[in-house]
Amino acid sequence: MNALIRRAAPGRFPWLVLHELRVALRARARGRSTVVAAIVLALYFGLGLLTAYALRGVALTPSAALLTAVLAATIVITSFMTTQAVLASQRTLFDGGDLDLLLSAPIPPRTVVLAKLTAIAASIVLTFAALVLPIVLPTALLGHPGLFGVPALLVAMALVAACLGLAITLVVVRIAGPRAARTVGQIVAALLAGAIFLVSQIISQHPGARRSGGVTLYEWFSAHHVGTDGIGALPGRAALGDPLAILTLLGGALALFALAGYALDRGFLRSYQMGGVRLSPRAGRASSRAITRHFRAGLFATMFAKEWRLLARDPALAFQIVLRLIYLAPFVLVSLGHDGGAPVAPTLAFISVVGAGQVVGSLAWIAISGEDAPDLLAVAPIDRRQAERAKLASALAMAAPIALLLPAAIAVFTPLGAMVTLVFTAFGGAMAGLIELKWQKPMKRSAFLRRRSGSLLTGALTFLVTGLAGLMAGAIVWLLA
Repeated sequence: MNALIRRAAPGRFPWLVLHELRVALRARARGRSTVVAAIVLALYFGLGLLTAYALRGVALTPSAALLTAVLAATIVITSFMTTQAVLASQRTLFDGGDLDLLLSAPIPPRTVVLAKLTAIAASIVLTFAALVLPIVLPTALLGHPGLFGVPALLVAMALVAACLGLAITLVVVRIAGPRAARTVGQIVAALLAGAIFLVSQIISQHPGARRSGGVTLYEWFSAHHVGTDGIGALPGRAALGDPLAILTLLGGALALFALAGYALDRGFLRSYQMGGVRLSPRAGRASSRAITRHFRAGLFATMFAKEWRLLARDPALAFQIVLRLIYLAPFVLVSLGHDGGAPVAPTLAFISVVGAGQVVGSLAWIAISGEDAPDLLAVAPIDRRQAERAKLASALAMAAPIALLLPAAIAVFTPLGAMVTLVFTAFGGAMAGLIELKWQKPMKRSAFLRRRSGSLLTGALTFLVTGLAGLMAGAIVWLLA
């Protein structure tokens, strides 16, 4: 990568794309072992060789079933690609750190926007190529050369996803404003990631139709004869090597990509300028309210209010909470649509306890370990244990809405089991918080914005304790149901 950048003319489009791609790859590889990644990739490629050997005598013809399956897989993968593009667009707008320099350089702004967009698409292609090509390429080499169309299909999907991701990000900034854009954008990304799963669970409420997201989508397409001809058949035909389908998809994706770069450049620049605004409309004016509103009577109330405010306005926290809500919702839908509640209620009780423990653990890690002023608290004339109890209470209060979700679903079948689940859920959450309080290593609060990187041992212990509590809750609910 560095050699290619040195050969490219500085400031030109290829140079900008290679630079953006290098930055993205560095950020993705940070903290990961190259040796472990190489070993995993080699094992995955070995699995691809076994798959290719098993499929040597199998004819891959463009049948209706295969075309429909490829269309369903394309939709599912594109939804995840769009999620990745939304998050990458947000990082470019708010965390890139180099846009001021690039936009002040003698480079057309449209070239900068296109380079950013191309790098997002290339990053997405590399991610999903690592997941798909180790299986597809050996199969293509050992008797199915038509599968060489799969890389072209991945490129077309990534180009479309990059355009959708940037467009969604700009719309979010336009509607929600620069202050709430990160939080709302991450929530939208979570919704996109879980959209196929949620829709499939809603569809599968009919008896005998409970399947995973991709299978449910495939069955619905098959029942309605979608994907067997016309535009719906293009992804399948392209994946099987049809030159006309490949040219149509790639040409359409490139045209959309160029149109997006032309149409969104002004919106991108305007959103970036808005993103640099950190002050509220009231900033710079004297407050009309007394400063005493920021204080509470007593250490516990003051610490609780402070942690609640910090947790409530943390964009990463909002993303984590909504993401967990999204993936808990299908279990509620399944329980409400099931004819016999007895087998489902114990499972929901277990999920409730373990899920609450994970949520409280994440919140407690921010409140307890992610203290930005630990020295100030260490020298303050206060009872440290009381301050820590206030932090833990704030984490439990923030997790309470999630903790109530599944017990409410269990109450439809067994109210007493719902009460038992609620008690064990509270117990599991409290134990997860106490484990964080006892053994977690302090880190900066900003570290959680990247990704939770607390102690592996603490996380394993939290899962073990909450898992045991969840098993006990499930057993009791099973006896009561």
